[in-house]
Formats: sequence, C-alpha cells, structure tokens
Amino acid sequence: MVDILHKVGIKSSSVSDVYKALTTLKGLSAWWTSDTQGDGNAGGVLLFRFGSGGFDMRVLELDPDRRVLWKVVDGPQEWIGTKIDWELRQEGDWTIILFKHQGWKEPVEFMHHCSTKWGVFLLSLKSLLETGKGTPWPDEIKLDSWE
Repeated sequence: MVDILHKVGIKSSSVSDVYKALTTLKGLSAWWTSDTQGDGNAGGVLLFRFGSGGFDMRVLELDPDRRVLWKVVDGPQEWIGTKIDWELRQEGDWTIILFKHQGWKEPVEFMHHCSTKWGVFLLSLKSLLETGKGTPWPDEIKLDSWE
C-alpha cells in the first residue's frame, strides 16, 4: 500500500475555522468542489462531484479541531476503500494540516495526478482561510487531460 502525504500551514487561522472548512457543506464547497452534497456527520456520506465524475466519502471519524477521517465508498476504482485523513493542530499563529490519502494499492499514473490535485486543492483551502476566497472545482488549476 502507498499513500499521498501533504503538510500545509495556514497562517492566522484558528484550527476551528479549518475544521469547519473540512466538515460543513458550505466550507467544503468553497475550496474543493462547488458541487458538494450529503451528510457531514459521523456515519454520513458526503458526495463530491466534478462534472460527470466524483467521489462518495463515508465520514468515519470527527474529532473536533483535531481530526477528520473519510473512507471512499464510491468513485474511481483506484480510490474505493482508500481513506482521507486530516490531522489538525495549532502552532502559534499557524494551523497545521497533516493530510493523508492512504491505502492506494499501487502507485499508478492516476495516483501521480491525484497527488498533485490534492496539493492544488489544499492550496485552495489555504487561500480560502487566509484571504476568504478559495478556488474550488471548476475554477481550480487544471493539470492534464483527465480533467
């Protein structure tokens, strides 16, 4: 198994603001995809759509201001069964996110694409919290023909 790992610091943002951006439909749609629906409570399923495709995530764990954990229950075959883990902590004026998309079976080319796209969207989250404006799908940076 292989994982996608990223670390992002968000300046002058409280960990509570970051947690809300990861757990509310309003927050998620402001940085990841404008087409976000579903139930963000523990046990609920969030639906993230990107044009004709998307991902369904079951919310496995919510530890306020510390951790959010999802499991992919529908989407591209490579994603099904993987987990998205957000660990949060405050360090002075910074909120630190340790991001993991874990459980990939192998490092296929699609994983390379997804790793870079996660970076793009994590910077959108950073921008949302630092400036008030993110760049969710369909306005994010495009990378290649998979889009």
